[in-house]
Amino acid sequence: MNRQLPVDPVALRDEVKAKYQEVAVDPHGEFHFHTGRPLAKRLGYDDSIVNPLPDAAVESFAGVGNPFSLQPLSPGERVVDIGSGGGFDVFVAAQQVGPEGRVVGIDMTQEMLDKSRKTAADMGQSNVEFREGLIEEMPVEDGWADVVISNGVINLCPDKELVFDEISRVLKPGGRLQFADIANGATVPEAARSDIDLWTG
Repeated sequence: MNRQLPVDPVALRDEVKAKYQEVAVDPHGEFHFHTGRPLAKRLGYDDSIVNPLPDAAVESFAGVGNPFSLQPLSPGERVVDIGSGGGFDVFVAAQQVGPEGRVVGIDMTQEMLDKSRKTAADMGQSNVEFREGLIEEMPVEDGWADVVISNGVINLCPDKELVFDEISRVLKPGGRLQFADIANGATVPEAARSDIDLWTG
């Protein structure tokens, strides 16, 4: 089905990739959003989970909320993190699901994938995997996940209906979505909806 989207999704992805390449390569640079350990603390992540993580696992974190505040994950669960970035939420999830669980992070930015994979290897984290892909076309089999998590990523996709269709596809029956994101309750003018700079800014 061809839906009329407010912006060109390919052009928007290119803009998003460019921004998050910077966050991966220079995580302590100047951005219009908060990052790293101070952000995790502000969003209510448990210090006992965050503090032991190496800097590489936390410094590129740029979420907008705490999806784990909705409900903790259970040991043995299989989790997909859509838009996993530098891997922070994946590493938090991995602690909660334990060695019997599995966490798959999906991201489209090569620099973020390189960083998260290296961090996982350095940590000896054997129950996580990072896959290149789009959240509109997840490289995950049908019905694989007990839980899908996301943190500030769905709002960056113009075709949200397709994203939620994909989430439903990869969740097993009875699975759940836990996500944090930015929403606007007011009507957004058409000119603003079609301005890519406003999507990324």
